Amino acid sequence: MTRILLSLLLATLTLIGSTNLAAGPLSKMRQRGTQRIKTLRTGNTLQASVTKSSKEQGDAAMPTKVNMPPQGFVSLFHGKNLTGWYGWGTQDPNDFINMSPEEQIDYKKKSIAGGILNKKGVDVGDHINAHWRVEDNEIVNDGKGLYLTTDQEYGDFELLVDYKMQPLGDSGIYLRGIPQVQIWDSTEEKKFKLGADRGSGGLWNNKREEGKHPLALMDRPFGEWNNFRIKMIGERVTVELNGETVVRNAVMDNFFAHRKNKGKKNKADGFLVDPVPPRGPIQLQTHGSEIRWRNIFIREISPSEANEFLRSQNSNGFVELNNGQDLSNWQGATDSYAIHEGNITCKPGKGGDLLTKESFGNAAIRIEFRLPTAGNNGIALRVPDGGHSAHDGMEIQVIDDAGYNARRTSAGKSKLKDYQHHGSLYFCVGAKQGYLRPTGEWNFEEIVIQDQKLTVTLNGTCILDVQLDALNRNEMDHVPGGLDRKDGYVGLAGHNDPVEFRSFKVKRIDE
Repeated sequence: MTRILLSLLLATLTLIGSTNLAAGPLSKMRQRGTQRIKTLRTGNTLQASVTKSSKEQGDAAMPTKVNMPPQGFVSLFHGKNLTGWYGWGTQDPNDFINMSPEEQIDYKKKSIAGGILNKKGVDVGDHINAHWRVEDNEIVNDGKGLYLTTDQEYGDFELLVDYKMQPLGDSGIYLRGIPQVQIWDSTEEKKFKLGADRGSGGLWNNKREEGKHPLALMDRPFGEWNNFRIKMIGERVTVELNGETVVRNAVMDNFFAHRKNKGKKNKADGFLVDPVPPRGPIQLQTHGSEIRWRNIFIREISPSEANEFLRSQNSNGFVELNNGQDLSNWQGATDSYAIHEGNITCKPGKGGDLLTKESFGNAAIRIEFRLPTAGNNGIALRVPDGGHSAHDGMEIQVIDDAGYNARRTSAGKSKLKDYQHHGSLYFCVGAKQGYLRPTGEWNFEEIVIQDQKLTVTLNGTCILDVQLDALNRNEMDHVPGGLDRKDGYVGLAGHNDPVEFRSFKVKRIDE
């Protein structure tokens, strides 16, 4: 009888405790978080694309043991030491890249163990061993010092990170060495004017409003672990904090490029400020108070996965003009092109413009192309009847910059001019370089021309953004006729090389 009464008493107490917990604010927050996760998992197509890898992997995408990576990920911290990391601050990663290999090795050693000198030749005492330690399978920082920086550099990736904050903390995660996915004390009233009350996870250093602040406040109370899932393809970033998407496919600005150009007037020629670099390290930034890190895992995203993602974004309205069988959708130099393994390919030694049968005004063009070494072609825009793409219309360069320059220099010729590099508007203005994938890999490019505005986005990064009517025609080697045209044919401007196009899609805009 006594045992029965004790059992009943314990059951009652358990029930009361559960009821009180369920009614508490923490439990409600967790319930809301669970509901948000469910909503995310059943969300629209865009969200489904953003979180595709986690859905495919299911529960395997989350670690089952501290510092043990889920399937497809590798660990950046194994719980024992800080091997694979060095120290770097809020400093342009180009400063490190421009060092000689010997200088880089020397700097890394000093950034870990000490010996970095200031301009006066004094050891500043700022190094990783002074402010970072490993404790209980966690990385701990005391709120000071250089930022923990990976030896390895990354292009497109998916990153998982757990962190635990203390009051007055101010931290973040640098992507490719660029600040940052923000982490801070969302209760610190002094920083409410900076947006701290809106929570962590935003791209706080963005000049543009897009992605600057999180879509929801998802920070957990001090002493509890928070977890990030960060996906970066090209210059676009998606951030999930504690199961909720707080930044959705937003462009990340290059903080250092904007700082360098601060106070300078925008050029009339429309040159972009440098976008985020194509590759760079991951950094754990911290100051203010102690912060702990664990479960730091990364998965590099392949070009094929990146292309699939880019292909899925805002895809409505595009019409595919490559049917994979013949050139019945095209006119012009049809004898100079062929369908090879389903791809439109310029025949070696052949050229000429392969144009659409319909003309286009404002339009978006999506191409997927593969370059051979030193391969050269182009995308024709607003070409009139009987006209030439580069002279009477406009041409966006499609070219293997490195291979073509090597071919020219070996023949004793000068290197490509700025406007001749990939993505450039030929004769007019150069595009940003360094975003092409190696020859033999498929690239994804989107060209949008709307009235006088022209943009070129390569593998997820905008490399050209110009106002055509603002270009200085007096500085051009030739003024293309397409600058003054409102419509015309689009297509390929062949240049004798077997460049392959597996996709050529067009969408009319505002017509």
